[in-house]
Amino acid sequence: MASGTGRMVPPAWLTAGLRPEPAPVPWPATVRAALALSLPLAAGLALDRPAEGALVSMGALSGVIGDTADAYRMRVFNIAVPQLFGALGVTLGTLVFGHGWLAVATLTLVALVSGMISSIGAVASASGLLLLLNAVVGAGLPMPDPWWKAPVLLGLGGLVVLALTLLGWPLRRAAPERAAVAATYRTVADLYEAAGSEAYQEKRHAVTGSLNQSYDLILARRTRQHGRTSSLARLLAQLNVLIPLLEAAPAADLRARRHGPLPPAVAATVRELADAVEHGRAESAAPALPPSDRPSDKAVAHALRHAATVVHETEPHPHDVDDRLGRPASLAVRARRAARTMLLSAPSWRYGLRLALCIGLAQSLVSLIAVPRSYWVALTVTFVMKPDFGSVFSRAVLRAVGTCLGLVSAALVLAEVPRGWWDVPVMAVLAALIPVFSAKGYAFQTAAVTPVILLLSDALNQQGFDLVLPRLYDSLIGCAIALVAGYLLWPESWHSRIGDRLADAVADAAAYAALAFRPAAPGTGASGAAVPGTGSSGAGASRPGVDAARLRARRKLYRDLSAVRSEFQRALTEPPPTGTRAAAWWPLAIAVERIVDATTAARIRVAHGAPPPDPAEVAEVARELRELADGLRATDVLVPVRAHLPGDEDGVLAPLRQEVRAARAIAGPELPPDGP
Repeated sequence: MASGTGRMVPPAWLTAGLRPEPAPVPWPATVRAALALSLPLAAGLALDRPAEGALVSMGALSGVIGDTADAYRMRVFNIAVPQLFGALGVTLGTLVFGHGWLAVATLTLVALVSGMISSIGAVASASGLLLLLNAVVGAGLPMPDPWWKAPVLLGLGGLVVLALTLLGWPLRRAAPERAAVAATYRTVADLYEAAGSEAYQEKRHAVTGSLNQSYDLILARRTRQHGRTSSLARLLAQLNVLIPLLEAAPAADLRARRHGPLPPAVAATVRELADAVEHGRAESAAPALPPSDRPSDKAVAHALRHAATVVHETEPHPHDVDDRLGRPASLAVRARRAARTMLLSAPSWRYGLRLALCIGLAQSLVSLIAVPRSYWVALTVTFVMKPDFGSVFSRAVLRAVGTCLGLVSAALVLAEVPRGWWDVPVMAVLAALIPVFSAKGYAFQTAAVTPVILLLSDALNQQGFDLVLPRLYDSLIGCAIALVAGYLLWPESWHSRIGDRLADAVADAAAYAALAFRPAAPGTGASGAAVPGTGSSGAGASRPGVDAARLRARRKLYRDLSAVRSEFQRALTEPPPTGTRAAAWWPLAIAVERIVDATTAARIRVAHGAPPPDPAEVAEVARELRELADGLRATDVLVPVRAHLPGDEDGVLAPLRQEVRAARAIAGPELPPDGP
């Protein structure tokens, strides 16, 4: 593609992953990684068992890569559970080492199970990845006898990472949860500062992601503590009270576009609340806001006063806090649900079969061609074929680039550094780079992990510099297998499914619009928050009926829209035609988000004094949205549709009708050739 200066530059979809993401250096993770990978090597050398030390370091590497959570209890879960699957994987691989086609069949079956497990959730995805990776390593590298030693040593490496991770637990305990909730408050402050500007939508996306993360952290921890500790009850109440502020934000944005910026005191007050949450302060200063008769200003003021009351409460009753999103089900229920999802889900089977096909081809190729211990081919396929990590196509390209960069540093180390005790400081330096580079992007993570794996492999098979070029060839072969057998042969890879996902979001928006203007539960205000003087008890008040259903519907809708946005971002990195089709549909995704915001803004204005809309007008808006959803499911072609949507141009639904008309002007059901 030619640039404006006449130079040839690669297309954006190809180079997007090669731009490093701005991220601070995670110093604690850096120190942990350096110690977790270098100490086992030193112990192995001191005991004259370097291979065993390398296996412990290899297990620690898996723990370092998987330690991505913030809260300690979730970190224990994220590290320990995948290690169990990794131990099972290396056991299966060790048992079929050197057995030719039996190894091919075993790894293919493991790949099918690994792929299906990965569809359940984030921890299951990491577990499936480690199950397959360790099975491949066990089938490709000689492991020390007896057969149980390798899984024990790998698991010991995970325990080393876990022990280093938990060193700060007695001092910090709930600090990650408090920091997450405070960070969510600050994103809300940024949102109110951006009201009326073009940056509003970007800030709202940041709020959605931060709120989801905070709920996931607190609800997961609360489940393991039976949901009754006062500190978690307080954090959950402080998080819940943000919902009224978020529901008032679209109305505040509309007000700022029409009448000018919001008072600076709004964002400043939210930031003061964030500091109080993070440091556990309980103060009683009331927000100082200018008086206003506008419904949107009254909604913001009521929500802020309510938030200040809850944040400054010393000890809310642990039984009097509504989880809003629903309490997580019991472990047995979630296990049955996960098994049902894995076994009955078509996407689960599709991904499992794709991964099994690629691994089967990789192992068959290694069995047919005399390349010694080419387990790297299957390793490359496994890393590239992780759909929840991003585009298969772009990951294959980035994997090839990252491997080449990593092999350069590995070649220098293997050629210039003598084996033995020098491996310990070298491993400490290389391991410390993994958390730093992982935050920059997939290609950079690959460049950091590649030399570490090569050094550990050299400790097991003593091939030295001779490892470098075979690993480069293996990486390129693995990328080629993933591109052909895991991407090009599957039409869903290059016929994006974003239209169906977007149609589901539009249908949910129609249901939310119909629900938003039903009468709220008695004693509640604009956002489901208790109205002072009504006898309700604030954040802990019960919200039965329509009001609770509306809150749940709105949270679910924003979560779904966040998932749709992530799917679009993945699709935009694909080559044509998927990438170009996603770019064409992108304005419609933005229009749907604006429809949801306009619905919430109208709901807030009605709750704070604006005349309610005619039910027939609400029904007509919902009908248009349902028709749009049906049209998106029926065609891949965006066809503009003119929507009249008559109504009071000065009424509360006027902005919503305008957003619906804009969305229909982008897309609708394709008319038949003989249609009007």
